[in-house]
This record gives sequence, structure tokens and C-alpha cells, in this order.
Amino acid sequence: MSSDQQVAIVTGGSRGIGRAIATELAGRGDAVCVNYNARPAPAEALVEELNAKGASAIAVRADVADPAEAENLVAEAEARLGPPTVLVNNAGVSVPATLETYDEAALDLMRRVNVNGVINMTRAVMDGMRERGYGRIVNVASNAAIGTALPGTTFYAATKAEALILTKRFAMELGRAGVTVNAVCPGWIVTDMTRGTMTEAEFAERVSGMRDRTMVGRVGAPADIAAAVAFLSSPAAGFTTAQVLTVDGGRLDYIGHA
Repeated sequence: MSSDQQVAIVTGGSRGIGRAIATELAGRGDAVCVNYNARPAPAEALVEELNAKGASAIAVRADVADPAEAENLVAEAEARLGPPTVLVNNAGVSVPATLETYDEAALDLMRRVNVNGVINMTRAVMDGMRERGYGRIVNVASNAAIGTALPGTTFYAATKAEALILTKRFAMELGRAGVTVNAVCPGWIVTDMTRGTMTEAEFAERVSGMRDRTMVGRVGAPADIAAAVAFLSSPAAGFTTAQVLTVDGGRLDYIGHA
């Protein structure tokens, strides 16, 4: 299978890392379904931009935390673009918290999207991929899942760690059918999510601090993650599965011993 025959679904694909992934995959010739939940305007703007460049792209609203909506997302993508061969589970939610500020509802929200979303979307595509004997599933997790020391990410990290073990287990279940399942763990990437409500001065200070925690001396860009996803979702990656690729510039602040 050549890459120009692929049909990709990118969850949370309208902004930040998801946008970069959708753009990268469309640029190599994939038809791309850009999933969003609450904000249609960025998704529609991205699709318009991709189509203007000659790509085949659509925007589809769905809450991946809901199994029925996940099924509908896959069905619509298949009806409009063809059978999905690539799934990028990028949709995610992060709510900062420590032990002192722990909020059960916030953790439940993160689990519904960051964990259940991966389960729901994988289940929605797996039968078709098995029947065709081919599939590429890439889960976008976080280096927080493997122990970085950034304060306030404890419970977010727990949900992303769940996504990593699901990656390995799903790879085992689907591998004999020609379906690979891998994960990418981004480091600190400059996006609207990481910028949050910080002032320009506060954000510049945060960038400086995060840059100093890397071996390469810079923070990440969405394109850095998109490049990793592009390989793992390509036909060339057929012998790579159950792997976790950390793309964080060589972070130095991991908790505990090596």
C-alpha cells in the first residue's frame, strides 16, 4: 500500500499538534478526516486550507469519549473518504492539579477523553482494519506518562500512562491482522494549550525554563510531533509496533532513577 492510498482520521485535529498532524498527512497524499468536538471554526478553516492545496479533507464533529459518537465518526469518514487505514488518537484534555488540588470530576473528564477516547476509537476502526489486513494506529500520549517532573501534571500523567499500556496491549491483539499500534510521547510543545492564559512575559519565562530542561536547547513545535506520527502511520512502519517514541528534545528532568 502506498501512502497516497491512505485515509486518516485525526481526533482533536483542528488545533495545535492535531492540526500539524493533519497537515503533514494531507501533504503526503492521505485523505484526512479532521475531528473536533466543541470548536467547528478552526476545523473548517483547516479543511478549507487543505482542500485549496489539492488535498482531500473533511471536518467531522464527534466526542470520542462517547462510543456511539466514535462509531459515527468512523462511519462518516468511511462514507465520504473511504475505509480508514490510519487512526491518530490525538484528542486530549489536561487539567492541572496536585494532591492538594485534586478534583475527582476533573480526573474523570481526563480519563473519558484521554483513555476512553483511545478505546472507543480503536474499537470503531479495528473490524475494518482487520478485514482489510492493514492498519496504522498512533496514540499521542505525553512524556509526563513516563515520569517528567513538571508540577501539576500528576493526574494527567496517570491518564496518559494508561494510554501507553493500552498501546502495547492493543498492538498485541491486532498485530496478526496487519494492524500496528504505537504511541508518540511529546515533550513540551508550544501550542494554545501550553500557552493557556499566561501573559507574554509569563509565557516567555515558561519557554525559557522548558528550553533549559532539554538536551537540544529548545522547546518543541507541533511539526516535531507530526513528523514522528507520519513515520509510524506510514506503510514503511509495518515492522514497528507496541513502541513508545518519546519526542521531547532529550528532557533532563525525569523523576527517579534510570
